[in-house]
Amino acid sequence: RCGAAPGIGDSHGIRAVGLARRRRRPYGRGMRISDVIRRKGGDVITVRTDASVSELLSLLSEHKIGAVVVSDDGESVHGIVSERDIVRHLHTDGAGLLDAPVGQIMTAEVHTVSPDDSLDDLESMMTERRFRHVPVVGDGKLVAIVSIGDVVKNRIDDLQAERDQLRTYIQS
Repeated sequence: RCGAAPGIGDSHGIRAVGLARRRRRPYGRGMRISDVIRRKGGDVITVRTDASVSELLSLLSEHKIGAVVVSDDGESVHGIVSERDIVRHLHTDGAGLLDAPVGQIMTAEVHTVSPDDSLDDLESMMTERRFRHVPVVGDGKLVAIVSIGDVVKNRIDDLQAERDQLRTYIQS
């Protein structure tokens, strides 16, 4: 689906944009984003819009992650902020940025996906738009975040499983 996700980001100039349906690639197996979430888990680290950038850096370091969903209630998506956002703003704003609120540097127009969306479509979107992290929203609530690393790991696991099946078939 495309457009604002229901109940998400409908105020303060914040917009969550869903994944547009695309033509399926021929090599796809019908994998869904929910399959990736099942493998990796649905834990999501969030940060409030009024938290300082310094607090954000602590979260990124503590959890060894590259991006955090900005949410004041832990369920809705107000924005997303990554290490790259911090670096860009540090370059222009200087060290004073560390005391600024996360809401000042977050990306407010967040592209989201549903657990039922195609993994192939997510791969295309991440590649074309150069996203490394995409929040997953189900029933109007944040349920997970998928990184490009999660997508690549899933693809490698599938290719290895297919290779093993072919070897078994050939040897029998």
